[in-house]
Amino acid sequence: MPQHVAKKYFAAVQKHREISEKDGSGDGFRVGYASGFTHRHFLSFILPSLSVIIITYNEAANIKACLESVAFADQVIVVDSGSTDGTTDIAIACGAQVCKTDDWPGFGPQKNRALDLATSPWVLSLDADERISAELARQIVQAISPSNPPSDAFYIPRITQFCGQWIRHCGWTPDLVLRLFRREQARFSDDLVHERVIVQSRRIAELSEPILHYSYPTPGHYWRKLEQYSRAWALQRFAKGERTSMLRAFLAGLTAFLRSYLFRLGFLDGAMGFAVCTMQGQAAFGKYFELYCLHRKNDQDPE
Repeated sequence: MPQHVAKKYFAAVQKHREISEKDGSGDGFRVGYASGFTHRHFLSFILPSLSVIIITYNEAANIKACLESVAFADQVIVVDSGSTDGTTDIAIACGAQVCKTDDWPGFGPQKNRALDLATSPWVLSLDADERISAELARQIVQAISPSNPPSDAFYIPRITQFCGQWIRHCGWTPDLVLRLFRREQARFSDDLVHERVIVQSRRIAELSEPILHYSYPTPGHYWRKLEQYSRAWALQRFAKGERTSMLRAFLAGLTAFLRSYLFRLGFLDGAMGFAVCTMQGQAAFGKYFELYCLHRKNDQDPE
């Protein structure tokens, strides 16, 4: 490390220690968030920079906590598709770079819009209802360090909370998602829903600390997402000419429940596990039923 960089680094570390002692805490990440002095202030000059990208629509209840959890990033981009609940105002107040769009092209294309705005070598893609813990933040900082073995992307485990309980079975855990990648090595698929990151490189590693997913604080949140995803999934399959039947819809729902509750040990999550598995069965039935109804309507009224 060059001498002038080393001096700057150790001066920053000393400042960080002084703030920690003043606040009475040894947790550097948490103290950093509270005091406004984050790891970005003393790591940015020796590490590749990081952009965080988030797409939103009416996420006022989530966006502040999400943005606070990525305070260590060099750039935070929020692409919003017409929120009416103050999401963009909150994001701007938190220091995010906000881009507003008038249309909704689907999850994949919208995330590519956000990716196009990123300027850092590394990109972390998040949903507004997700949080980065202090431990995961440390791992991310370490993962993109030049001293680490070369990788171009990282899978990150994710754990989801349902109605106040962390779900550790039901097929929800482990839930590995590819979210951290070199900007020039990846794009999102053009899928309307269930988009994925397509990485050109095979140098993909895995982190151990999970993303915290606060997706379903109430059953109503689940039903709203289910309706949105089922409709998008069915429209995508309908456009490709895929057909289905009521029998297939029924079997898909039954299979999803049995797989989640029995084979993926959903019963170990107790009452909430049973609820999650039942809803997963309903979700599987619902998307095929939506596709069935689209074809039924089209067959009855082809014009």
